[in-house]
Amino acid sequence: MIPSQMLKGTLEGCILTVIGQGEVYGYEISQKLERYGFGKIAEGTIYPLLLRLEKNGCVSSFYRKSEVGPRRKYYTLTERGCNERDAFFQNYERLTAAVSRLRKRSVQKSGECRTL
Repeated sequence: MIPSQMLKGTLEGCILTVIGQGEVYGYEISQKLERYGFGKIAEGTIYPLLLRLEKNGCVSSFYRKSEVGPRRKYYTLTERGCNERDAFFQNYERLTAAVSRLRKRSVQKSGECRTL
């Protein structure tokens, strides 16, 4: 499982990516993220992000009748959401490259130098 502090900065971009794969409802997003290896992400984390993404014009939503239970709110990506998702991946690639460079050049405090 990925620590929640590490997820905080990346979860919004990951949610945009899942929504970009096709219309999806909130609980389904958390299920898909779990299948991708993110671990169990609480709905209390997902829904506030969805609300913010909708307010910012990154996603649009609509209700659809469910075969089992109450109707569900489905989300789709807007053009702005596509742009935000693409920017997320560009920034994420820069971040992971910087962390990788740092890791390769790391020096332990004991004075022992080594490449991890």
